[in-house]
Amino acid sequence: MRGSLITLRRRCGKASCHCARGEPHCSPALSFSSKGKTNILTLTPDLLQEVRLALQQYRRQQQSLERQAEAGLRQLARRLQQARKTPRGSAR
Repeated sequence: MRGSLITLRRRCGKASCHCARGEPHCSPALSFSSKGKTNILTLTPDLLQEVRLALQQYRRQQQSLERQAEAGLRQLARRLQQARKTPRGSAR
């Protein structure tokens, strides 16, 4: 799962509510971008840990993919460097 955990803080507007005295309502939410637009999903407390773990897994996989991409680039650079050292027309 891609995105960021955020906390939404808002006032409900009821004069008798605690939020009217300065303590806003707080809700966990997932903020994510899709097709260039930021979206927010308000989470229930029972889903918070599941979403947190899914976000961690996504980041680990993304980091792994980045390491693989870097290794591929290093390998390509070595091959190009080796090809430049090898005289044209000689066998490998």
